[in-house]
Amino acid sequence: MTPNPTTTSSAPAADSDSEDDYMKMDFSNPPPTNKQPPESSIARLRRLRREAELRSRPKSKAELEAEASSRLETAHSQSLLSQNPKSKGLAMMAKMGFTPGKTLGKQSSETTTITTAVKEPIKISIKDGREGIGLESEKKRKMKEVMGAHEKNAKRAKVDEGEYRDRMRREREEARLGRLLGAAQKVAEGMGNERLGGGSEGKALLLLKGIPVVWRGLVKSREEGERMRKMRHDLEYGLAARLPTYDDADEDEDDKKALGKNATTYVASEDLDEEDEELEEFEQLPVEERLSKVVGYLRDEFNYCFWCKYAYPDEKMEGCPGLTEEDHD
Repeated sequence: MTPNPTTTSSAPAADSDSEDDYMKMDFSNPPPTNKQPPESSIARLRRLRREAELRSRPKSKAELEAEASSRLETAHSQSLLSQNPKSKGLAMMAKMGFTPGKTLGKQSSETTTITTAVKEPIKISIKDGREGIGLESEKKRKMKEVMGAHEKNAKRAKVDEGEYRDRMRREREEARLGRLLGAAQKVAEGMGNERLGGGSEGKALLLLKGIPVVWRGLVKSREEGERMRKMRHDLEYGLAARLPTYDDADEDEDDKKALGKNATTYVASEDLDEEDEELEEFEQLPVEERLSKVVGYLRDEFNYCFWCKYAYPDEKMEGCPGLTEEDHD
């Protein structure tokens, strides 16, 4: 039995082709694949646990406010027509002649002008509080009243401050002029006593009405003060003064002074308690006018300028700038 040549020839050929194809395969560069590696059970469990923790975590107040503001901005940026094009309100507006992209309101067909059309929708004003509608205007009215009262008080305080400063300035100036008046009266008294040639005891015995009125008040105030001092001294040492004293011929002046035996007795003026209308009228004058009268008296009687602090030899008083303090600045 002879073998079939076709069968014998074809079998080796098929084996050779399969062997060639197998040998020609290259595994050095495998084709790329986009598939992710399968997730393991442990990784899947961790992912699910992490997502559950994120969902269960309560959001903070800042996050909730941020989400609410984001939703509000998104809602304001989108048109109601685009959000819900099949709404009943849009259908009703379409029946009344509204079409998206045009203005709202009725248009005149004759003049082709918009009479009551609104180009922009009414803006939304968000009310945060829970008060009523009219309470905001009431708050504004009360706030205006409070602000008006505050401005009025501020203006009044400003005026009062200016008045206070002016009053303090006047008081300081009057005090300064009062000191100058007292100094001028002392100069006039000293020059008058020099002219009369009297001492301290002689001055005490003089009548007050015989003293010039420009410095009579100075003498009267000093006499009253001395009398009060003597009265207090008598009240304190009155018992010792009434006791009999023993005169010793061997006592010297120091011993008598120590024992109070040679104390001089003060004698007040006879008309100290009498009314003096001329002095009262002079004391009622402003301090500037009284100072001017004393300065003028010194110039007329003694040729002495109180501001220059100098007694001139004659009545011309050459070299004196003037009569007032401002002339000597």
